Amino acid sequence: MTDQLDAVFAALADPTRRAILSMLLEDDMAVTDVADPFEMSLAAISKHLTILTRAGLIAQEKRGRVKWCKLEPDAMRAASVWMQGFGQFEPVNLDAFERFLEEELAGQKPTET
Repeated sequence: MTDQLDAVFAALADPTRRAILSMLLEDDMAVTDVADPFEMSLAAISKHLTILTRAGLIAQEKRGRVKWCKLEPDAMRAASVWMQGFGQFEPVNLDAFERFLEEELAGQKPTET
């Protein structure tokens, strides 16, 4: 499980791969269509797709002569469960923090030079 989690986070660490995943949220896409908006070679996109496939985030299948990519949303489940473990911490209340700082700063007298 740790190796799979590492692979998912490693795949998500790259902005190009995150953009590809966002594109695949809409629908399955041919590899050439995935590559179209990026200014890189088809070989470079294929490497990104291989990393996403190994992480289980996408599946690739050949339909006729065209290779298609499909999002595998369940692959992020383990990463999501792991991250939810950090949800036990309360979010920072920025308004309360700002009031605290104002009170602290108001209580200080300016230093004379």
